[in-house]
Amino acid sequence: MRAATLILLSLLATPAFAQQPAVLPYLNAPAEGAPILRPPTLSLSINGGPARRAIMDTGSTGVVVSASAIPGFDQLTPLGPGELTYTSSGRIMRGVNVMVPVTVAGADGTSVTTQPIPVLAVTRIDCLRNARRCRPMDAPRRVSMLGIGFARAKDRQPGAGPGRNPFLNVAGMGQAGTGTADFKRGYVVTRRGVQVGLAKDTGAGFQKVKLAADPATGDWQPIPACLSLNARAPAACGTLLLDTGVSIMYLTLPPAQTDGLAVPGLRGGRVVADGASLAISPGAGQPAPAYSFTVGDRSNPVTPERVILVGRGDRPPFVNTTVRALNAFDYLFDADAGEAGFRAVGR
Repeated sequence: MRAATLILLSLLATPAFAQQPAVLPYLNAPAEGAPILRPPTLSLSINGGPARRAIMDTGSTGVVVSASAIPGFDQLTPLGPGELTYTSSGRIMRGVNVMVPVTVAGADGTSVTTQPIPVLAVTRIDCLRNARRCRPMDAPRRVSMLGIGFARAKDRQPGAGPGRNPFLNVAGMGQAGTGTADFKRGYVVTRRGVQVGLAKDTGAGFQKVKLAADPATGDWQPIPACLSLNARAPAACGTLLLDTGVSIMYLTLPPAQTDGLAVPGLRGGRVVADGASLAISPGAGQPAPAYSFTVGDRSNPVTPERVILVGRGDRPPFVNTTVRALNAFDYLFDADAGEAGFRAVGR
């Protein structure tokens, strides 16, 4: 009887593992069969507070919210100052990090709750000198970002890593790769929703890209990819970021690829001219991703709003696909195996 009591107490003291992944439909999901054209949103609640709409962003890592959105913020013990820059817009989020649980819910009420994780409580917004969309602000009240990406620490996101990713720290999932074989750390992003957690058979139908480890950050390195404008050879090989947080593509290529195809854009920048074609192909020895489009082709749902050129040959080749890549692929990230997966869904 004493042994049975000890077993019962042990079970009560140990969090139960989640039985299956959770599927969260976006609050702004497109109709069945329709393309996704804008960043998806989910419901976000911090430390048991009221729910607020947040952008689900694979282009950043960590939950970033206005300090005023965190109940009892003034009574929390800060972990220290924090900062994160969204390079697509030029906004610099400044504040303090606090350790709190986070609840994320979909349109149908399905939700997941994390272990306490570091959250950036924003008290001020500053702007990069060349910011595209930014206005300095004290005590902002509408900041709400759900960053679930990887390999982001070196892009003005200090401290970004698996420990800040809400979808890798769901209660019962385990920590730092210690989750059960039935419920791994990771997710699947589609046009209409996101699956949080990976079951044994989740990867069926996906072409997997093996990621290299990054010992400096404890994270995985970016997805390798090769890029070519107007079929110019050789292709420029670098990295790819599938970023659900934007609908404008950011592209870095050497002059051999862009000469004659770049035209003036806003604020003195450069964009790829309409009519040019961009082919994105797998990196060396990798099976995916692969797709292409013609800039300015509004009939193709994978075509970004614009293709902005970043850098002038002084940076490694890079492409930010935008959320519209989800019209070509479902996207999987397996944080335990170190794999990104792509499953064709249409055009």
